[in-house]
Amino acid sequence: MSKKIVIIGGVAGGASTAARLRRLDETSEIIMFERGSYISYANCGLPYHIGDVIKERFSLLLQTPEAMSEKYNVDVRVDSEVIRIDRENKSVEVKKAKTGETYKESYDVLVISTGSTPLKPPIEGINSPNIFTLWTVPDTDEIKSFINEKHPKNAVVIGGGFIGLEVAENLHLAGINVTVAEAMDQVMAPIDYEMARLVQDNMVLNGVNLILGDGVSKFSSENGTVTITLASGKALTADMVILSIGVRPNSQLAKDAGLQLNQRGGIVVDKYLKTSDPSIYALGDVIEVEEFINKGKAMIALAGPANKQGRICANNIYGANEEYKGTMGTSVAKVFDLTVASTGANEKTLDRMGMLEGKDYYTATISQKSHAGYYPESTELILKMVFSVDGKKIYGAQIVGEDGADKRIDTIATAIRLGGSIYDLKELELAYAPPYSSAKDPVNMLGFVAENIIKGKIKLNKWNDIEPSKPSDYTLLDIREEAELMVFEIPGAVNIPLGELRGRISELNKNDKIIIFCAVGVRSYNAARALMENGFNNVYVYPAGTNFYKSVYYDYYNQLNGMNSTALDIKNANNISEEKKTNEIKASIQVDCSGLQCPGPIMKVYEIINKINDGDIIKVSATDSGFSRDVESWCRRTGNTFIRTEKEGKSNIVYLQKGASEKKTNSFLQNSSILTSSNDGKTIIVFSGDLDKVLASFVIANGAAAMGRPVTMFFTFWGLNVLRKTEKQNIKKPFIDAMFGKMMPQGVSKLKLSKMNMGGMGTAMMRKVMKDKNIDSLEDLVKKAMDNGVKMIACTMSMDVMGITEEELIDGVEFAGVGTYLGDAEESNVNLFI
Repeated sequence: MSKKIVIIGGVAGGASTAARLRRLDETSEIIMFERGSYISYANCGLPYHIGDVIKERFSLLLQTPEAMSEKYNVDVRVDSEVIRIDRENKSVEVKKAKTGETYKESYDVLVISTGSTPLKPPIEGINSPNIFTLWTVPDTDEIKSFINEKHPKNAVVIGGGFIGLEVAENLHLAGINVTVAEAMDQVMAPIDYEMARLVQDNMVLNGVNLILGDGVSKFSSENGTVTITLASGKALTADMVILSIGVRPNSQLAKDAGLQLNQRGGIVVDKYLKTSDPSIYALGDVIEVEEFINKGKAMIALAGPANKQGRICANNIYGANEEYKGTMGTSVAKVFDLTVASTGANEKTLDRMGMLEGKDYYTATISQKSHAGYYPESTELILKMVFSVDGKKIYGAQIVGEDGADKRIDTIATAIRLGGSIYDLKELELAYAPPYSSAKDPVNMLGFVAENIIKGKIKLNKWNDIEPSKPSDYTLLDIREEAELMVFEIPGAVNIPLGELRGRISELNKNDKIIIFCAVGVRSYNAARALMENGFNNVYVYPAGTNFYKSVYYDYYNQLNGMNSTALDIKNANNISEEKKTNEIKASIQVDCSGLQCPGPIMKVYEIINKINDGDIIKVSATDSGFSRDVESWCRRTGNTFIRTEKEGKSNIVYLQKGASEKKTNSFLQNSSILTSSNDGKTIIVFSGDLDKVLASFVIANGAAAMGRPVTMFFTFWGLNVLRKTEKQNIKKPFIDAMFGKMMPQGVSKLKLSKMNMGGMGTAMMRKVMKDKNIDSLEDLVKKAMDNGVKMIACTMSMDVMGITEEELIDGVEFAGVGTYLGDAEESNVNLFI
């Protein structure tokens, strides 16, 4: 078994191979050549040292040459470049970097792990001063020294791939103004266009200047400043430039030795990682690999596959015949507030292969919480999966979110590797506790939605079937509550809240193509099912709801709403000390809206703002990444002042001031209520005593009250039971009246569902689900309505008919007839009958 094994390259793949070889055999002679001064360093961690996230340089050095030699008895020779392979004589020629001396070393088995090098295309001026690449420890040292000595104020990163965006974030952390210029129309090529837009939106919010679809034409340098001329003719100036255009395999040595290469310069290997020479193996960035999904050939520069290939290579050198079964390209990156993860093939790849959506594959895009919404710091995840039309094969997945994207992509990658289907995702039993997940994990939900698509229970339209700047050919049905519309409205949409949909279904045309919106997609699915069950056959759900819609069209809405100020606030906040922040803004009250379900956060803010004085400042925290923009829009509409937004961990912190600033003249607060037009009230007749219908009426009432609208609720007949006290009242009544009282529910806690009550079990389940999801109970909604000034009128005529007395109803209720209600209705622009 004893062999002489020579390894060219001492980073991920080479070092992994050497360590495994020694563990398998103590007698072989193992020599590892590395042309640089470092082996086995964490090149994936290099950007984070620039931003001082990884503060100590030595933390990047996973293994020193001396330690490798001592622990594994490997002859490690750094600063030694292999310049020639003599296959006929089975030897390599080595050049010592420090002396220039060359010598030959024989081998029985040769392993090529020469990796890759950053691309530097032949662009005019690309070798100008202050233009850097980041790939090795010396590269990091050079960039760090430049920053510490020259104190650059601005930088341009060329390229929007994983490394480019990680560098951009860390230069930003170092206090440098950053521009990212990418020749493609999106960042992060492994994910689809619409998913990339989520990342781009967040970069812009963090103050990064983003230029897409515009490659570099030339560089020039003068007086320490680099000028970057783009293909469009636009010129950028910077104190420093980081090139992150891509990598090329370091395969010249293999080419000179006559080994087989592909068109991109990758070394061709068989399934055992053996090259065209049976005595030479190759692995890592330098080789061509098989794509696991479509079985095509690709070049994939990732540390994970390289390390696994090192182990397989070592096993096979000692006769194992172990196959490398392809690379799925599973990857993850942190980009500012977001984690971006992907595995397998994306939709772009399937389209290039000639596959057609709906014929050869489906996609499912959903919005989910990282863990139980009622537990603090729950954040949004957007998940996209591509799968076969029969559901038996998962082609790939992408996830973007603040927390939990990594473990979900790993779960899906595992399912793909093991040949799992979308039905397996449904059945996966995954660990659940409120801080970590939900009872139905987002991965399970992907399986559920995929099954619904296959079985025709739901149709998701494409994200770009509608554009905000163009008239739509479809009927856009927004089923959110009115309070949510104060935050964000979809141009041209018809608004029918979900609770009113069945009663207003005649307002929709069954022959129209209808696209349904809600905040995240759950209510839209329920609405779609209701319409489909009522004969609507052309109903679609917009994937992942309005939150997703706003992000994929971030450039349009940012420009429309003048959102540049928000980006500056976030950027400035990152550069302000905590002491200075405290001195600048002193909040009168702090409000935690983490985990609240929409429109809960806005209603909570309104509830607080009505209790404080003009000029008082509120500090609001929420985990929803879009909360800051939502609140800013709400402030503009309600006459309050949006001050600033910033990040504290995973929470989005927003500072608001009650009342308008001096610059605002169109709307303002007065006497603790928002000024509205004389016909801006809302009236609701509550006829039903069913739990679900009463819930809908109070959600609408509280939403309208949160916008400062006068609201009147007129309770009549069965609706009067909502107002009954839960405690039994000792009141003498006629026999018939007393019998009525015993048969009817006594207060909100006794109300039952209109459907699926199931002897009270369905009602109990509904209340439990509401509690688990942190949704206000009906009791709480009633109290909030009273606190928010909703006028609640009990119909005296109906009270007489039902045998209900004033003493039996809760405090705060007014007693009047239909005339009072009609008077309020005349001053309203919305009148609902529930």
